[in-house]
Amino acid sequence: MTTVQIFAAIAAVIGGQIVPQLLVRFGATLRLSVRSWWLALLPPAWFAGFDNALAGEGGMNSWLLAGFGGLVTATVLWLAFGKLARSYESGLQALTEATPARPRRRGRHWLGWLVKTPPLRWWLRNSVSRGAFLLTAAYLFRDRETKLRIYPGLAPMMIMPVIFLIRGGMSSNYAAAFSGTYLGIVPLIGISLLRYSQQWQAADLFRMAPMNGPAAISHGTRRAAMVFLAAPALILFVLIVCVMEKDMQHLLLLLPGIIAVPIYAMIPCLNGKGVPFSFPGEEAKSARQGLRMLAVTFISFPLAGLTTWAWSQGWFWWLLLGEAVVVAAVYAILRARVSGLRWDSME
Repeated sequence: MTTVQIFAAIAAVIGGQIVPQLLVRFGATLRLSVRSWWLALLPPAWFAGFDNALAGEGGMNSWLLAGFGGLVTATVLWLAFGKLARSYESGLQALTEATPARPRRRGRHWLGWLVKTPPLRWWLRNSVSRGAFLLTAAYLFRDRETKLRIYPGLAPMMIMPVIFLIRGGMSSNYAAAFSGTYLGIVPLIGISLLRYSQQWQAADLFRMAPMNGPAAISHGTRRAAMVFLAAPALILFVLIVCVMEKDMQHLLLLLPGIIAVPIYAMIPCLNGKGVPFSFPGEEAKSARQGLRMLAVTFISFPLAGLTTWAWSQGWFWWLLLGEAVVVAAVYAILRARVSGLRWDSME
């Protein structure tokens, strides 16, 4: 059910934003006419048929629409009260009966195998960071509350770069550059949302462990967000560029944004806020999430413009070199700051 809700939210965004862009990109048109046969499948047409049959002209088509609407309504009611209600009653009876516990599979979990395989084995040498990585990954794939907060929350934010890539045209270079710079919003918002959980009081166990501060836990959560959230978004952008553009050199325009991702991922970990599942879920509704997203968007626009200009002027590789030096310096400073954090007093 959770997976269905996630796909329904993503499909609603895709249907409302991306499909019209695809129609424009490929020159297709969607013609609306009262004689279109598929209009009879839409509930508003049934209500219009009722209205026209009883208070209007009362033509044969109106009576057919009204009858079809009544038939669908009766079928839904029969399924709800005849079939589903009976299954619900059986389910309640089954809950009162003691059922033997199913034996758990003893196979190796794929997450455990993943962290023992290069390059993650080299990247997660610290046992605490590795544990935080596994904990975050488990919540991302198994916890219903976390999945309903993370994936539908990130899907609308990713629509803008996807629309830019699909639209193409004269701004195809800028679209690819903007998508790369916008990639940093995925781990930034993802880590910010991973802080909240209904089981936030269990985070006191982190303080009982022999650790001076939250740095190792924050590093594990940050890496999990980059692997399981930012990497799939990058793959999506690469696929769109490969399908929509004939020139594969546009993939190089993603590099400036990819280089900056570690900086974006480090920002939520500052001030000890990168500990996962340590804040009550009610605080996730704060307006700070929207402000943080706007800040990243405003940064992405000029960086994408600079990348496009450097590409057109032949200075792209010099831009990458300069950005790499700046990112390495800023990352070292931010990492040292996070590593120096200590637990706040519990009093």
